[in-house]
Amino acid sequence: MKITNLGTSTQASFYVATALYKQMLHKKESKLGLATGGTMLDMYESLVTLLDKNQLDVSQVETFNLDEYIGLTAEHPASYHQYMNHILFDQYEGFDPLKCHLPNGAAEDPECEAARYESLLDERGPVDIQILGIGQNGHIGFNEPGTPFDSVTHCVDLTESTIEANSRYFDDKADVPKQAISMGLRSIMKAKRIILLAFGEQKKEAITQLATGNITPDVPATILHLHPNVEVYVDDAAMPDLS
Repeated sequence: MKITNLGTSTQASFYVATALYKQMLHKKESKLGLATGGTMLDMYESLVTLLDKNQLDVSQVETFNLDEYIGLTAEHPASYHQYMNHILFDQYEGFDPLKCHLPNGAAEDPECEAARYESLLDERGPVDIQILGIGQNGHIGFNEPGTPFDSVTHCVDLTESTIEANSRYFDDKADVPKQAISMGLRSIMKAKRIILLAFGEQKKEAITQLATGNITPDVPATILHLHPNVEVYVDDAAMPDLS
């Protein structure tokens, strides 16, 4: 695993957007694992610009999002369905809605929905590129510290720190869902290539823990050391200091 400092979040976001664009350019039936959150905003904006300037045919591209809140409908403004529509799918025409997959947070039985989503990943995968962010506590997806490394898509109780971090997307912290459906760590590791982005001083500690090379469920992202094709891109503020 190589942690590369690309200086600014803007430069790193454009670099990763270019990687996704090239993947879709060279393989029309690309399968992409997508992430949400503030870290990804510039990356998706750059990707839309690249797609638009080159009018790339994305009709055969299939996408799989990492997670969705339990209890939110796809139409809820804070759902990850709406995030993806607003930031990517509605910004560039051509993505087939039937090929853009997210867990159904409003499913009557979330456990069954998690199992359905894992089966879909097995049936349609593997993902060519999986994009990841990282939480301040080292979580990837919504796999909080202590999540077993062999976990598949499952229902997750969110930690207080994750709820606090995500409260900026809601009118009131009390409105933040307490659970989510998330790809498991084993699910994520099935991807052919994994790219993780981390920006800002608040992510420095998590990246430092990742950089030590110690593999522990206490820092879920450290499982990535066991994958043969992982790239980590950071800005100046998130670059670990291991001196």
